Amino acid sequence: MGKRGEETELFPRKMRSQAQPPSLSMLLIVLFVTPQCFQIVSSAHGEQSKLYLVYLGEKQHEDPDVVTASHHDILTSVLGRKEDALRSIAYSYRHGFSGFAATLAESQAKRIAELPEVVSIVPNRNLHLHTTRSWDFMGLGLDHNPKLPENLLHKANHGEGIIIGIVDSGVWPESKSFDDAGYSPIPSRWRGKCQVGQNFTLQNCNKKIIGARYYTAGTPDEDLQNDFLSPRDTNTHGTHTASTAAGNIVPNASFNSLGAGTARGGAPRARLAIYKVGWGERGFTPLAAGVKAIDDAIHDGVDVLSLSLGWDLLDYPYATLHAVEKGITVVFAGGNSGPGPQTMESDAPWVITVAASTLDRSFPTMITLGNNQQFVAQSMYTSIKGADTFFEIILDTSCDLGLANRTENIAEKIVLCYPDNLAESLPFVYVQNAIANMLQIGAKGLIVAHYNVDIVGATANCLSIPCVLIDFEAQRKIYTYIGSTRTPKVKISPTQTIAGDSILAPKLAAFSSRGPSAAFPGLIKPDIAAPGSNILAAGPGGYFFDTGTSMACPHVAGIAALLKSLHPDWSPAAIKSALVTTASTGDAYGEPIAAESSPRKLADPFDFGGGHVNPNAAADPGLVYDINPKDFFKFFQCAGIDCNKTMSNLYDLNLPSISIHDLKTAKTVSRTVTNVGKVDSVYKAVVQAPIGVKMVVKPSVLHFNVSMKIQTFKVSFVATRKVQGDYSFGSLTWVEDHGTHSVRIPIAVRRVIVDSYSDVGN
Repeated sequence: MGKRGEETELFPRKMRSQAQPPSLSMLLIVLFVTPQCFQIVSSAHGEQSKLYLVYLGEKQHEDPDVVTASHHDILTSVLGRKEDALRSIAYSYRHGFSGFAATLAESQAKRIAELPEVVSIVPNRNLHLHTTRSWDFMGLGLDHNPKLPENLLHKANHGEGIIIGIVDSGVWPESKSFDDAGYSPIPSRWRGKCQVGQNFTLQNCNKKIIGARYYTAGTPDEDLQNDFLSPRDTNTHGTHTASTAAGNIVPNASFNSLGAGTARGGAPRARLAIYKVGWGERGFTPLAAGVKAIDDAIHDGVDVLSLSLGWDLLDYPYATLHAVEKGITVVFAGGNSGPGPQTMESDAPWVITVAASTLDRSFPTMITLGNNQQFVAQSMYTSIKGADTFFEIILDTSCDLGLANRTENIAEKIVLCYPDNLAESLPFVYVQNAIANMLQIGAKGLIVAHYNVDIVGATANCLSIPCVLIDFEAQRKIYTYIGSTRTPKVKISPTQTIAGDSILAPKLAAFSSRGPSAAFPGLIKPDIAAPGSNILAAGPGGYFFDTGTSMACPHVAGIAALLKSLHPDWSPAAIKSALVTTASTGDAYGEPIAAESSPRKLADPFDFGGGHVNPNAAADPGLVYDINPKDFFKFFQCAGIDCNKTMSNLYDLNLPSISIHDLKTAKTVSRTVTNVGKVDSVYKAVVQAPIGVKMVVKPSVLHFNVSMKIQTFKVSFVATRKVQGDYSFGSLTWVEDHGTHSVRIPIAVRRVIVDSYSDVGN
């Protein structure tokens, strides 16, 4: 879609008193759902013809056949013969509103535009929808415009030569995402193996999946019995994440026609090494298995590790520490326990911890009440069976299994429910529990009210009945309607797919876990945000949507693979720095990125770290904050094991962020940057100080040349008022003089009078 405001009528008309304004359903469907583009030669004066979309406002009849007949009549009045009208019409929009698409000459379209019942008419447009739309959304499109600079995907040759290790629940190797047609031989440096097992042979590995292992120790027998004793994926989680990171380019992929387009991973030519550690339907993952998988991955020769699992890295930090020491970029999912603070998982400073964001794609579903009120909701309901049928609607706050005992004939009812205690409700968990309960008791459908409707992917397994998400405004109106009539009814229309500039994105997803780190209070976590809401990727037998930081993690892993391919000499710390310092803090319209929560707020560093990942900018960051991996070991000793005082505070690490959780009066920290951009360059410091803090950078100007590639600077923080407060946020940006680079790090400072709140007044 074009920018906002670019969607205009081809033939503008003067407003007529009898014309009805376009409904929201029209805005969502007519502008976005265009099935195909016809191009024919009209017999009318030899004019060129094409497909137009005509909108007639709200339906005047409930019988869809009557609505379609009215469309034929309109066309017949202009084209002259009913046969021509039937030949011209492509689609009759007759359920949520009235309109049609027809192939017309320009003169015919002008005549239709002047009819009193026509609200608008627009020409058809080709909408380029993609399943893993996230890559186009982040600027990594497959097509290259020779007039524009190459994006990171093309610069890095699609990740050719890089090996990504996926530590997850295995893989479904038959997916087209893992076909090895056209691949060169397996890199000679690869030292891994293909471990055979139940329903998994040597032939299931190839030049794409170059290795596969599985680990059973520590897994309960019940989980092993419900899975394949092999690298084969039963859970589907591992297949989804693997294809998101490095899946092949697969055209014509969709989930029941939703999100139709081309599926692909971030580094589609990278190789995959599979390490199965998650078992059974619940994905039981022993720590011992995860550690062994990382150990094997270090041996095997992977370049990037993607771990879409929760891991308290203080339980056993050595595996990931050594992986980073060996030059492996380690990427973790941040967890799905948001939006509460201090819920972050996998928050060690040597890994990249990823938060989840939303995309510029939506799945609108129309809800119609018995009084003809309509609401646009979110769902993945594609069945047309019963779509035009009204069913009784009932209200239930708990949506538990006991509803079957409280309500007669539940099989003929649609249930509206919402959480009693919103503060204690994890959105994704609440929605999935409600769906599971309604499916079990046989309800006709489910409408869930929540402040976060971006988790529509949670409804993807609700195939037999419609499961719909609405916001609380719609919930209150439906609640009022239910109380106004003895027999409240509702019908739910099938879902459509819309995408483009009309959808405000990205936003930080409500379920995404938040900082600050409970284990490391002097650390900003997460590091970066990436798409994790309603991501479509491979699974057994096809493609499906999934949602979570598990989906965000492989996005960053795929980007890290591209960066490693483009810059093979970069360390994991340099790759992390490039991602953090070039991240976006604004959405597509330059507005600050919002964080979905209750109440809603703007995102801060404990929501998304440096910001939303910007792959093309990360390819050329200008400066990087590099770290000797041995410094991490020094830090960890001081974090609780035999501290030798070599490094006393986390903020002494050369991280691309600064977090001071105990500023009483003043503190000074140092950072070192390495020039990876133009040899002769000058950078000036631009400071945005946290509220209540004076911040000074010395030196404030950095000069780089062929002999001076590394520069150290100090940042001083002074509390301007003594308070026992919460965190406030700022940033430090090095801006290149007469150049294009802007290198930004997030800053968090908590001013205190005493070290902890429990000491106040003692």
